[in-house]
Amino acid sequence: MAGAAIEAQGLGMTYGRKRGWALRDCSFRLPAGRVCALVGPNGAGKSTLLGIAAGLLRPTEGHVRVLGTDPGEARPRIAYVSQDKPLYPQLTVADTLWVGAELNPATWDREAADRVAEPLPQDAKVRALSGGQRTRLALALALGKRSELMLLDEPMADLDPLGRHQLMGVLMAEAAEHGTTIVMSSHILTELEGACDYLLFVDGGRVKLGGECEELVSAHALLTGRTGDLSPHTVIESRATGRQLTALVRKEGPVDAGVWEITEPSLEELLLAHLRSPDAPPLLTSSATDEPAGRAVSV
Repeated sequence: MAGAAIEAQGLGMTYGRKRGWALRDCSFRLPAGRVCALVGPNGAGKSTLLGIAAGLLRPTEGHVRVLGTDPGEARPRIAYVSQDKPLYPQLTVADTLWVGAELNPATWDREAADRVAEPLPQDAKVRALSGGQRTRLALALALGKRSELMLLDEPMADLDPLGRHQLMGVLMAEAAEHGTTIVMSSHILTELEGACDYLLFVDGGRVKLGGECEELVSAHALLTGRTGDLSPHTVIESRATGRQLTALVRKEGPVDAGVWEITEPSLEELLLAHLRSPDAPPLLTSSATDEPAGRAVSV
């Protein structure tokens, strides 16, 4: 089994009694070299989880290891782009890239940084850039650092569809060529489906789905037919229209093809069903729990 990029056990984070727990009893394992979609509703704890992994937040309880060590020690090997993408507003684009090179002399990849920043006016100051341009500059810094782990919090939110497509291609090429682990939170589910091979679905401060996208999807089925018995399967969501029933279930054995029309859900359908059903039981594949390969684990 591949080494882990991130391992969390019983992770919890609270910002005080009034705000409650952002994360609670959060446990998972992310193998190195994956392109991971981090998804969940607003307030689920995604940004908190990324901040802890980046070594910028200290958890209230539990522990986390990043690239085999403490997040603080791993920080030189991590590139982190937060939602607000903080940059020095008085610097120009060229100055910002120069600072990135000076701060990372041993690993700086000027070609990668320039490839992402190329459309930007080099003499423009950061404060004059649009939101999408600042996003592009922040991602140029992250790619130029040539890190082992990239943590990206809603990185594409300010970009137009063409810009998102282009930069997603750059990130995928980075992962393929250098084996970089990428964790990317996003609300654009259709965009993630074609780009990510691993999933962490967070809701209520816990990981509810974790593992290879293909394994998680294949563990479920969309069943359509006349109303009938859905046992022994775990029903995630169901709806009836007249005499017709459609249900997304977690398969707990063979499905009777004589009763049900069976189709495999898309990743988007799976995630939307879980978003609408926050009480559905968690499911993590073996790689996400460090269990023996070949089986998914309900927790």
